[in-house]
Amino acid sequence: MTWYALQHKPAQGDRALQHLQNQDIACFYPKISVEKIKGGKRSKKLEPLFPGYLFVNLEQTDPMWSKLRSTRGVLRIVGFANKPAPISDGVIQHIKESLDSVAEQGGIKPGQPVHLSEGPFEGINAIFQAYDGEERAIVLVNFMQKQQSIRVPVSAIKK
Repeated sequence: MTWYALQHKPAQGDRALQHLQNQDIACFYPKISVEKIKGGKRSKKLEPLFPGYLFVNLEQTDPMWSKLRSTRGVLRIVGFANKPAPISDGVIQHIKESLDSVAEQGGIKPGQPVHLSEGPFEGINAIFQAYDGEERAIVLVNFMQKQQSIRVPVSAIKK
C-alpha cells in the first residue's frame, strides 16, 4: 500500500478524516499543539501540521479511489498529469517520528532566555520563569548586579 495526499476543503479537515475513516480507509492527519496569544490571552490549540492536507494509504487497484473525490470534506487528490502522486513510506514515517519534537518546540519553557520588547524594561534580556495568570509572566532580569524577579505582560516577551 502507498501513501497519497488529499487536499480537503477549507476548515473541513476533521470532517474529511471522519468520513474517510467511516469508509475504512487508512488515514494520517498530523496535528500539533500550538500556543498562541490572541487579545492578550494565552491559549493552546491543536492545529494541522500541513493545513489543507491529509494522507491516505491505498493500493492503486483499490475500488475506493472512485469514492475519494465524492467524500464529504475532500476537495481533490494531489497529483501530476492526472495521476495521484505517491508519497514514500519513509517520508510518512519520518513525519510520525518528528511530531513529538515539533510539539516540544512550541511555547516558552522555564529557564529559556527571552527579550522584553515593551514597557519600562524594553530592550532588556531576561530569563523566563513561569506564567502568572493568562496575561502576565514572571521573568528574571539582571538589575543592580542581582537577579530580580519581575512580572511583565506576556505580549512584551519575545523569544
